[in-house]
Amino acid sequence: MKLNICICILVALVFSSCAKQEQLRSTDDFNFNWKFVKGEQGNAEQITFNDDSWESIRLPHDWSILAGYKKENTAASSGFVEGGIGWYRKAFNVPKSDEGKVIWIEFDGVYNNSEVWINGQKLGYRPNGYSSFSYDLTKYIKYGEENIVAVKVNHSAYADSRWYTGSGIYRDVRLVKTAKVHVPLWGVKITTPKVSAEEAIVHIETKIKGSENNVEIDISILDQNKNIVTSLTASQLNDKKIVIHDLTIKNPKLWGTETPNLYSAVISIKHNGKAVDQVEQRFGIRKFRFDSNKGFFINEKHLKIKGANIHHDVGAVGAAATKSSWEYRISKLKSIGVNAIRMAHNPHSPLLMEVCDEMGMLVMNEFFDEWQNAKDKNINCLGGIVAGHDISKGYSDVFLEWAERDLKDLIRRDFNHPSVIMWSIGNEIEWTFPAYSETYDEIEGKDVVQYVHVPTFDTKKIKPVLERITGGVDSLVIVANLLSKWVKEEDTTRPVTCGSVRPNISFASGYADAVDVIGFNYRPHNYDAAHEAFPEKPILGSENWVAYSEWKAVNDRDFIAGIFVWTGFAYIGEAGLWPRKGLNISLFDFAGFKNPRGHFFECLWKTDPKIYMVTTPASESEYSYTEKDGWKFDMQYSAPPVWKKLRLWEWYKVNEHWNYNAGEKIVVQTYTNCEEAELFLNGKSLGKQALADVSENDNILKWLVPHQKGELKVIGYNNGKVADEYILASTGKLTRIELESDKTTLNADSYDVAHIVVKLFDKAGKELKDLNTEVVFDVTGNADLIAVDNGSEMNVAPHNTNKVITHNGKALAIIRSTNKRGTATITASIQDIESNKIQIAIQ
Repeated sequence: MKLNICICILVALVFSSCAKQEQLRSTDDFNFNWKFVKGEQGNAEQITFNDDSWESIRLPHDWSILAGYKKENTAASSGFVEGGIGWYRKAFNVPKSDEGKVIWIEFDGVYNNSEVWINGQKLGYRPNGYSSFSYDLTKYIKYGEENIVAVKVNHSAYADSRWYTGSGIYRDVRLVKTAKVHVPLWGVKITTPKVSAEEAIVHIETKIKGSENNVEIDISILDQNKNIVTSLTASQLNDKKIVIHDLTIKNPKLWGTETPNLYSAVISIKHNGKAVDQVEQRFGIRKFRFDSNKGFFINEKHLKIKGANIHHDVGAVGAAATKSSWEYRISKLKSIGVNAIRMAHNPHSPLLMEVCDEMGMLVMNEFFDEWQNAKDKNINCLGGIVAGHDISKGYSDVFLEWAERDLKDLIRRDFNHPSVIMWSIGNEIEWTFPAYSETYDEIEGKDVVQYVHVPTFDTKKIKPVLERITGGVDSLVIVANLLSKWVKEEDTTRPVTCGSVRPNISFASGYADAVDVIGFNYRPHNYDAAHEAFPEKPILGSENWVAYSEWKAVNDRDFIAGIFVWTGFAYIGEAGLWPRKGLNISLFDFAGFKNPRGHFFECLWKTDPKIYMVTTPASESEYSYTEKDGWKFDMQYSAPPVWKKLRLWEWYKVNEHWNYNAGEKIVVQTYTNCEEAELFLNGKSLGKQALADVSENDNILKWLVPHQKGELKVIGYNNGKVADEYILASTGKLTRIELESDKTTLNADSYDVAHIVVKLFDKAGKELKDLNTEVVFDVTGNADLIAVDNGSEMNVAPHNTNKVITHNGKALAIIRSTNKRGTATITASIQDIESNKIQIAIQ
């Protein structure tokens, strides 16, 4: 009883201290009441500038997606959207009672080349559009008066990236006020050097700014239920002005992909006996390792990494994602068995990092797509390469000046996220150092198909050629070693990796030696040769086609830690011809609808019984069938000029409906993890097939079926019993619109979003999966309609409107709560047909 009373008193004291935190440190949401204008403005940083004619906006704000897609003066690389210059201004007041405090402003991301002023005083410049940064405002603040913060964003080089970037202040902004003696931004580092089921040691380093003397730090560690599990006091600052704590947690709840348990360290600062600051830092307790022969282990349990690459846009809202947008997407990836994300190919949102922590998603955190040498971009996929042109000048121009700062800032920002298991210093960097491809071509031959060729990994054969071509100076290796050194200066608890496209050359050059784990991009045929030559080097698939052959190559080899397929979600950019705004070569499309290949990989990566099927006219299918030869697959090239290489990025040509001409021969593909599958047409069995007998090349069960109107049903069996079934049916005219929402309530915080899906049905209740028709949304009450989409990569209609043409019978509306409690009502209509009514509580 006494122990319980003591614990209750201690909890009360901590939360009493937390209540005082509002007086010690305030972190204000700085996203609202901004003014914006597109185009150059003279003296807009000055206090006296009149911005009355500017647009009133809130953050996050991405002017590229709001302006819509355009064919002219845009680039396929960046998704056919405009760039340009934009200005932001915000007026705010700081009370005189805050005088004496330290005040700074935090930006999570501004794309790009941002300049920031406060009351006419320039604070700084950041060229990297993905970096998070802050500025100290203290000496420029006018207390009790109006202050003006101004931000200029220069994205005039609209083709500066190989994918969609967005433009503007597209992530969150905060204003922080605290005492002179305080914990600075990213001033807490937490590691768990000893982890077992019985005990964990939590090592906490807290940086103190403002004083070196008479500082005392109290730390309490709380579990997810806010129960104190341990606490400690320390007061000794080392020569780096850091206080070190080592705390012991008995019977810790470990963080993992299935059990993402989190703790919080409440760090209270006293100076001269007076409480001056308090911060709370979340973390997880886990340990992991890469083994060059056995792959990846977390908490001493083997785990095959089933990863997906993602870019930072979220479809219809561009780069202006909220936390709930990322929750929606990560939950979908988790639902099909994905357990890891590669942040391609730049620092992503802190909100996404939080979601990965909370949902148990491993993270490869990546810094750069380019170093000092730029990669090519294109106007419309018909040539028109613009590397080095004014409209394509990008980060490579300033890489040597800014790389160390940007790299270290990302590590400091994301250091405490348990989801992060490795730092990637670069993606396909070898493409920008010609000596690597020249060496490859000389040794292997220019005519080999690099994606299937097995090159030599004999360094004695490769090195002399490379050294002759480079003249003995390989700047790629020099930079790689420097980047790796900078990573280790900030973090020795995680391995350094990269995404290599010339791994045999990189092993010979020393690039592979600069990283702890080497990633192979689209090189599954290199795995065995590389492991045989370098058995001590851990290897993983860092970028892979969403294809069965890729997964099989990884799953069959214990020494390959895992795979990161390209990609988890369709992304804007890296596409063309117009109107192909992006690439839907993914598990999910732009709207978050599961693609056929998403269903296929769900069967590979989940153990829950599943069966699914798609159809294709035999005249259009890559598959052909004869009684004599059985099934054959024609490895086609896609139509030029898009993806001229082997057709591995694209999925098969398939449909998700059963509407064809009578008697037309249809190839039916079935994806399943069940032992057997049986196909029925209008109740008649067309035969049963065993998954064990399927071709090892594709893992797909196939039937050739003359079309009959009616019902096509496939049943999956395990141990002779029905485990799952899936039905496609011929459909009639549209008679019903059905709306579905991923949420029934939203927080009244002006951030929470719900995703409203439109489905279409005929009078028999059969879903129409091939109807493209305009749907109009109506949203009333305490929420706003912020975007619409249909998932198609050819959809270049505006997103910030209330109507969209369905694609494959589906459409999406995204609504966002206001800050008022109440109800939001959503309906949709197609001509004179009205949908059901969805009501969402805003609370």
